[in-house]
Amino acid sequence: MKEIDIYDFDKTIVPFDSGSLFWGYSLLHYPWIILFIPFQALLAILMVLKIIDFTKFKKYFFCFVMLIPLESAVKGFWDKHERQVHKWFLNRKRCAVVISASPDFLLKEIQKRLGFEDLICTKHNKKTGAIIGQNCRDGEKVKRLFELYNKNDVKIIDVYSDSLKHDKPIFSLGENCYHIVKGKKIPFKFKDIYG
Repeated sequence: MKEIDIYDFDKTIVPFDSGSLFWGYSLLHYPWIILFIPFQALLAILMVLKIIDFTKFKKYFFCFVMLIPLESAVKGFWDKHERQVHKWFLNRKRCAVVISASPDFLLKEIQKRLGFEDLICTKHNKKTGAIIGQNCRDGEKVKRLFELYNKNDVKIIDVYSDSLKHDKPIFSLGENCYHIVKGKKIPFKFKDIYG
């Protein structure tokens, strides 16, 4: 049986939300994407008013990738931010499975650089930025994990995430749970938090 550890990505392995920060990086380096801001603002308002959900918001938020050289932008972004990866992640002991709601076009580059084994994240069309399938968050993370691995073939040892609210489903799988707060690993027992 293969032993694995599960990691969330944003505010867990790195101290920031990579999708939002990449948007800011792109705006700075490719200022013409400012054209998308009124559309993105409208999406945000519709989400706040609960006319659309977060997945629908995110489905169209990354439309700005249509107007940037995506591959070189992603490389430039990680050239700047790779050093912010928490050192404890670099010293991992077991097979690492990173499961994130962030876009695949953004995280595949950092997977190559850090050399972790498996990446499960939200799939996007690289040409339009639109989400393909479901946003990889909450229970979708577990579903996607067991599409990659047979339940009976893996033993999940440690689970790491900054979000107690959204990552209860993946925390429920691990022998050990770690809440990440400002880059620090805080161990807890699943039943103590969730009952």
